[in-house]
Amino acid sequence: MKVKEIMDQKFIIVGPDEDLLQASIKLEEHRKFTAPVVNKDKKLIGWITALDVTRGLREGQKKVSDIMHSTEEIVHVHQNDPARLAVLAASQHKLVSIPVLDDANMLVGVVRASDIVKTLSSLYEIKVDKIFRAMAEELKGVNWAELMEASAIVTRRRTGTMVTAKDYEKRIKNSTFGEAIWTTGGLEKFFVGLIAIGELVIARRIAKARK
Repeated sequence: MKVKEIMDQKFIIVGPDEDLLQASIKLEEHRKFTAPVVNKDKKLIGWITALDVTRGLREGQKKVSDIMHSTEEIVHVHQNDPARLAVLAASQHKLVSIPVLDDANMLVGVVRASDIVKTLSSLYEIKVDKIFRAMAEELKGVNWAELMEASAIVTRRRTGTMVTAKDYEKRIKNSTFGEAIWTTGGLEKFFVGLIAIGELVIARRIAKARK
């Protein structure tokens, strides 16, 4: 997934010479906490937040350029960057929104914290069954029954609970990715489990071929 797939293209912009009071009204009307500052060519030249505007008005500033952050201070991403870079930037810098640039460094979108939360939420709702179907396609020559049997064996080894291949199949059809992460004890343990299943199903197939 790339940044352009999660960015908001319906963002508001302000100009450097725009009246600060008008800028504050624009933010309020569109219910936005931040806004990019662009020149006539739509090139990013600054950034403002509602807090900057409030402070500027209190101090008697008149224009957006009087309170905006310079480009050197702005954390940005490019539209073809992996989406995870926007997630990491928002987390590391505690950002509400991040400007998105194209290859010509022109502003084309804004990634907001709400966009990131929405995207992650949708990923967490993916059925585990779908993940295993994709895994089966990657494990060339392995059929679904073999994958379920290996999954049941790994589960029995890791939990000590008697689980059949049918039980396991029913379980993953009714579980989401998010639920599976919580059940297994975290993202890392979930994927370690998948790797163990993949290794076992391949080993069992090799052993079967040698007989």
